[in-house]
Amino acid sequence: MVESIVKANINQPVRMDMDPPFHKIYKTLLDNTIEESKIMTSVIEECELPLIDLGCLDMDESDEKHKCEEEIARASQEWGFFQVVNHGISRQILEELRSEQVKLFKQPFDKKSKEDKFLNFSSGTYRWGTPTATCLSQFSWSEAFHIPMTDISASNGFTNLSSTMEQFATRVASLAQKLAAILSEKLGRKSTFFQENCVPRTCYLRLNRYPPCPIPGEVFGLMPHTDSDFLTILYQDQVGGLQLVKDGKWFAVKPNPEALIINIGDLFQAWSNDVYKSVEHCVVTNPGVERYSTAYFFCPSYDIEIESGCECSLYKKFSFKEYREQVHKDVQLLGRKVGLSRFLV
Repeated sequence: MVESIVKANINQPVRMDMDPPFHKIYKTLLDNTIEESKIMTSVIEECELPLIDLGCLDMDESDEKHKCEEEIARASQEWGFFQVVNHGISRQILEELRSEQVKLFKQPFDKKSKEDKFLNFSSGTYRWGTPTATCLSQFSWSEAFHIPMTDISASNGFTNLSSTMEQFATRVASLAQKLAAILSEKLGRKSTFFQENCVPRTCYLRLNRYPPCPIPGEVFGLMPHTDSDFLTILYQDQVGGLQLVKDGKWFAVKPNPEALIINIGDLFQAWSNDVYKSVEHCVVTNPGVERYSTAYFFCPSYDIEIESGCECSLYKKFSFKEYREQVHKDVQLLGRKVGLSRFLV
């Protein structure tokens, strides 16, 4: 009975021609994984991430400034996630970005999938689903434009989108540098590492859309993973759906309309010798409401080597290129990312 209901939902017509044809791929996967258990079988408790007011960082050498820096470091150690207000990105820029993002995703799927002609972006910028998935729990019910910073000004026909993305990217890049400098100084390491190695040409934006899903208990919007960068800065809407692991338990993150979410990536965990934590997180699907988010990924160039500088380092020295190649191999072979454990000493 459950199987027939799920298959009936799968075979429903695509809601709009802007949605990717998820139903075709899910039908094939469903035939092979019908005995698989639900991805979420229990009620997930909601949590509020540590909230940090970055306005205090402008108070030169004050107790409030030092307290703020300590809060950033503590949240990075204990949670791997935190949220910030007074972050330097105006409400107007955020609202304009979301408005232009919605217009972009409302274009027909056939048009979006030809992004090189449609937007003059590099081939492969537009992505949807998970081509390597071998079962439903590895599939992501989402679509995204994964845009290198050097491509932002290339979005032909969407000049407002380009302009708004540039404004957002400039400010969020400055925020990432500021946070990375604080975290490195707390480790007693040089903050100039990030100024020299995490430059605009190595970072990128990802515009995400999570369409309504007819089988929310079967698939993720974005499957559980850790980020492969130093830092991720996320601007999300109020729909909710982001979940993370804390103390071995999954929590749903309560949206905050005034805040940006910051999370530690794998490279910072390795660079800090596990002082800062890159934690597993995911996005769950919603049966009736679409969700939008924009993520900025703070990355070094591919040839930069990641090492903790500690005598008793937990990880072998590796380049960002080596890390990305290993992640790609694991995803191709296993359907999932293995991550930092591949580089343990």
